Amino acid sequence: MSAPSTIPSGQVRMNPPVFYFAAGFILLFGIVVMAFPKQAGAWLLEAQNWAANTVGWYYMLAMTLYLVFVVVTALSGYGKIKLGADHDEPEFSYLSWAGMLFAAGISITLFFFCVSEPLTHLAQPPQGTAGTPEAARQAMQILFLHWGLHGWGVFAFVGMALAYFAYRHNLPLALRSALYPLIGKRINGPIGYAVDGFGIIATVFGLGADMGFGVLHLNSGLDYLFGIAHTHWIQVGLITLMMGAAIIVAVSGVDKGVRVMSDINMLLACALLLFVLFAGPTQHLLNTLIQNIGDYLGALPMKSFDLYAYDKPSDWLGGWTVFYWAWWIAWSPFVGLFIARISRGRTIREFVFGVLLIPLGFTLAWMSIFGNSAIDQVLNHGMTALGMSAIDNPSMTLYLLLETYPWSKTVIAVTVFISFVFFVTSADSGTVVLSTLSAKGGNPDEDGPKWLRVFWGAMTALVTSALLFSGSIDALKSAVVLTSLPFSMILLLMMWGLHKAFYLESQKQIAQMHSLAPVSGSKRGGWRQRLSQAVHFPSRDEVYRFLETTVRPAIEEVTAVFVEKGLNVVAQPDPANDSVSLEIGHGEQHPFIYQVQMRGYFTPSFARGGMGSKQLNNRRYYRAEVHLSEGSQDYDLVGYTKEQIINDILDQYERHMQFLHLVR
Repeated sequence: MSAPSTIPSGQVRMNPPVFYFAAGFILLFGIVVMAFPKQAGAWLLEAQNWAANTVGWYYMLAMTLYLVFVVVTALSGYGKIKLGADHDEPEFSYLSWAGMLFAAGISITLFFFCVSEPLTHLAQPPQGTAGTPEAARQAMQILFLHWGLHGWGVFAFVGMALAYFAYRHNLPLALRSALYPLIGKRINGPIGYAVDGFGIIATVFGLGADMGFGVLHLNSGLDYLFGIAHTHWIQVGLITLMMGAAIIVAVSGVDKGVRVMSDINMLLACALLLFVLFAGPTQHLLNTLIQNIGDYLGALPMKSFDLYAYDKPSDWLGGWTVFYWAWWIAWSPFVGLFIARISRGRTIREFVFGVLLIPLGFTLAWMSIFGNSAIDQVLNHGMTALGMSAIDNPSMTLYLLLETYPWSKTVIAVTVFISFVFFVTSADSGTVVLSTLSAKGGNPDEDGPKWLRVFWGAMTALVTSALLFSGSIDALKSAVVLTSLPFSMILLLMMWGLHKAFYLESQKQIAQMHSLAPVSGSKRGGWRQRLSQAVHFPSRDEVYRFLETTVRPAIEEVTAVFVEKGLNVVAQPDPANDSVSLEIGHGEQHPFIYQVQMRGYFTPSFARGGMGSKQLNNRRYYRAEVHLSEGSQDYDLVGYTKEQIINDILDQYERHMQFLHLVR
């Protein structure tokens, strides 16, 4: 696929249709829930039960489709496509990129659920007898399902779509761009803006759920350490404090300091994990980790479609698996935008498997070590109070587990600190992403205005506070399930658009290989001149003169004929930025773009060795490279005559017409 050259121009600013649609809905929701908390909580719970009973099958199917789509795409020939132009190289080394993906896998909710969830499944299993070794094994299998490949599959899908259309086709770094193959330029109209609006709504409620669980977890830690009671107003105060800190970070430009603190925080989290591993039943935890991985992978196909349809009807599926799938979907614009921004220049294959496997390893190790430590305490050491706390007070469960370890007060204090920093950094990143999704203009890598970060931080805090007032955890889950439903359908449309784009790209590659007559004649001067040109490394001035005296006249001559033929030449030859370009529009079809751009390279050492002393200091040489809409074609025009350049333009144009013929 080749989209119009729509590189954003001007300063980044608010996108009014997207902002007012999303902000109006969220503000109205927050006000209604705050005004009628009990009624709203009851309504949300009823709505969640309806969703679980009515569209639970849909959530299960959709999440599996997202995962299958990204894996099949990565393994297919499309996996070689770059998230960027063909000549783009990754901005970050593989090690740095892996480190950032690893960081993306850590969230405060890991602390909330790593103990409370497996113990809840142990005490209240969807199938079988509670409190048995079989129930424990099933509990870990379910825990791995909820935190495993399905969630990272939807993150990989959204990140791939954002990066592909923004960096390869110069469309806005926005969710609506994935619909370009389906609706064309109408992505910049009501349909496209609605897509971005629904994405923002889902993200706000996903972040709100994360903040809600995080606040409950922190409140319990402060209660354990200092006796600070669990009340709604204390929790609102914590939300205000931490979101305020996140907003200050987001607008003050102290990101480097926060990143350093975040890196230290990740080291502390890894240290906590290793402490629990080696201070507990190490051999048992390693054995269960390997067995949990085998159980998960072996049961993955079956569990992906398991709706417990033959069991007695219950609300278990809606309260757990359906909620998790909705939550992952709600978080996908947030995490997808982050991983898209750090992945420009990587192939789809390495992007997909990197996103699927790098964060997954740490997440599953964390869940297995903490979860099995808690299960061991309940099954083998008679800590029934720990098991009951997962049902009655899940936010306190992790601290009760850590109480059984040496230096418990210090370890719990460190855990509270780690949780606080993760909360602030996640909220900070969330406000920046929301501001970007509700803005337009600027460059794809440019963040939204600072005032939008403040606004979305306040909106997320409002939603979190309102949901906690209306029913605590149940209200958080219900809101996420409901608001993710329309966005999950948009993701299916994005999948269709991305598949169509890949198909168009494959057809264009076939068209590029279409046999055409070679450029008439060789380079001027015969083979001797051709040999001299091959071992010559031109200076910048030489190539600039070549662009002005040969390339530009050739493009101007071709342009005049194209105009005579009635074609829509939308970009006249322009030598700005050391390039000369031609763009021909074809209505709603893909435009033809031919650009000759001067690019500099370091002169090879063997060539420098053969130069005179005066030339030894000139370590760079330049080429006049042909670029099409996909990026550099990696061949140099220096030495071509005007006639040969015209023939090359016509060759590329005929290939483009062949491409349009194949996809008509």
